[in-house]
Amino acid sequence: MNEDVPGGGAIRVLVVDDHDLFRTGLASLLGSQPDIEVIAQASGGRMGVRLADELRPDVVLMDLRMPDIEGPEATREILERDPSTRVVALTVASEDADVAAVVGAGACGFLAKDTPIDGVAVAIRAAVQGVAWLSPRAAEVVLGRVRRDELEQEAEPEPTHELSARELEVLRLIARGMENAEIAHELGISPRTAKNHVSNILAKLGLPGRVQAAIYAVRRGLT
Repeated sequence: MNEDVPGGGAIRVLVVDDHDLFRTGLASLLGSQPDIEVIAQASGGRMGVRLADELRPDVVLMDLRMPDIEGPEATREILERDPSTRVVALTVASEDADVAAVVGAGACGFLAKDTPIDGVAVAIRAAVQGVAWLSPRAAEVVLGRVRRDELEQEAEPEPTHELSARELEVLRLIARGMENAEIAHELGISPRTAKNHVSNILAKLGLPGRVQAAIYAVRRGLT
């Protein structure tokens, strides 16, 4: 039984990529993992959005470059329809603009396409637990943008006053890379309560996911 997935079943994954050989090969390799089930494949962004809406996968592996609609737009549409879906982006090159676009759309992970299958599986497991998973290059880009924004942005309103003291504690732990179970252990609360705090934080700050919450906390010196 997989305790990370509601109901305890396998992690249900949708693979979205317009390269048939890569997509089918990845789906086959992931299907050999005992705790992962590839429930469908999509050869384009629009099909990916439709299948995600119909099948409600736990995790979507999303190619960034597709001929109909690209990964960031498809990611945004999927999360607008079901914010609980986790999207992990896949790409050949971790260019700054690609990373920024897909993270801004709400993806919780970013992997290079040459990541070994065990690494992809780890990222999927992390995603379903609510943990951000970035390749080293993607993490470098995200942190670099945070530093540049700190230098470029003028003072702006601080909505952190809307957060309770406990929510601020949780936000600091999110910025330290902790998952819900670790936050619960650190604060002596239940995992469900930790999850509720995270959801409330994202709603109050108007942020799409944990990666964005961590960036927000770093920008405001809450780490």
